[in-house]
Amino acid sequence: MRRMTMLAGWFVWKGLRVERSQRALPPKVRAWIEARKRHRLSHAQVQMARELGLNPGKLGKISNHQQEPWKAPLPQFIEHLYLKRFGREQPRVVTPAENWGRSAAARKPPRNALATNARGDQGGLELP
Repeated sequence: MRRMTMLAGWFVWKGLRVERSQRALPPKVRAWIEARKRHRLSHAQVQMARELGLNPGKLGKISNHQQEPWKAPLPQFIEHLYLKRFGREQPRVVTPAENWGRSAAARKPPRNALATNARGDQGGLELP
């Protein structure tokens, strides 16, 4: 459950609820999931922002279009930057942030399996 605290006259949301399935994800991936919920971004927009190298913690500064009317809303700003840099409107394959950590873990074999394969044996010591 969310807790609300008063900080210098502003209400700040602390401790966004983290589901059990998200606890196993790396903190960097969790930050993107949290940013997607906080700024109401789609999966494609989150992936575009990540490919552009944006920091999920700093998206609030960019998303200040209500107080600073010359700024574009965050989703349109991300899409504009992506089109400008990559020359296409969306990524070719959109992957939800929840799958980023799992796909990296699936690609990476366990450490001791690499050592076993490098030695060419089953891990035992061979004496001549």
